[in-house]
Amino acid sequence: MPGSSGRAAIVTGAGRGLGRAMALGLAQAGIRVVATAARERAEIEAMATEADEGMVLPVLADVTREADAQRVVMTVVERFGRLDILVNNAGRGMKYVSETFMTESTRFWDVQPETWRMVIDTNVNGPFLMARAAIPHMVPAGWGRIVNVSISHSTMRRPGFSPYGPSKAALESETIIWAQDLRGTGVTVNALLPGGATLTGMIPDAFPQHARGTLLDPAIMVPPLLWLVSDETDAISGCRVTANQWDDDNPFAAVEGASGESERTDRPVF
Repeated sequence: MPGSSGRAAIVTGAGRGLGRAMALGLAQAGIRVVATAARERAEIEAMATEADEGMVLPVLADVTREADAQRVVMTVVERFGRLDILVNNAGRGMKYVSETFMTESTRFWDVQPETWRMVIDTNVNGPFLMARAAIPHMVPAGWGRIVNVSISHSTMRRPGFSPYGPSKAALESETIIWAQDLRGTGVTVNALLPGGATLTGMIPDAFPQHARGTLLDPAIMVPPLLWLVSDETDAISGCRVTANQWDDDNPFAAVEGASGESERTDRPVF
């Protein structure tokens, strides 16, 4: 990818699924990657061996812990001398509420408070802590990319999808607000989503085998991600990009709100 040589990225939740595909895609494009996982060191280490030597550094870290977020950022800066890209992919889904969430709805009042807190902490607070740690290194450089991994609007509103749906709606709000806060700095913030159910660890074991062929391949995220972290998207911020609508010849076909930098909404409306 032109201009990518020498750049460095962080991909959280990179041991499997979307994160694994995106970390390998960035590495293949010549971008060095620090790949994190909260618990499964073996997964990120195995993934790192699939990339060219030295392109992926696996780090065990929990994005819900401020100290871990700071440590991951310092690791990439000390190892590679810079931080250009942050992909906030680490997340917890509905399988933590119920293994049968695909076929049986769980009413919000039946969700255990500790489960609610765990999902919100990972999906909303984790990206905040990672971005907060990364920005002091991106803004002085005058260039940076933050990509928040989101979901379809229909999933945010689907009955029985608390707290996963609300957590991703909050993440999209963070995306738009952060894009405005960073206006004029050279750092952009965008949301990237597959556009449908994807074959990742968030799919429960109970999901029928015969239906797994209908799920999207996690690698669908790589082409739009590489575009979002390129120099071509300097004016694209506060937008959402849907991967299954990607067109190599017309990238904007997959973009919502792509009229340039995000519209300012800093005047309070009550």
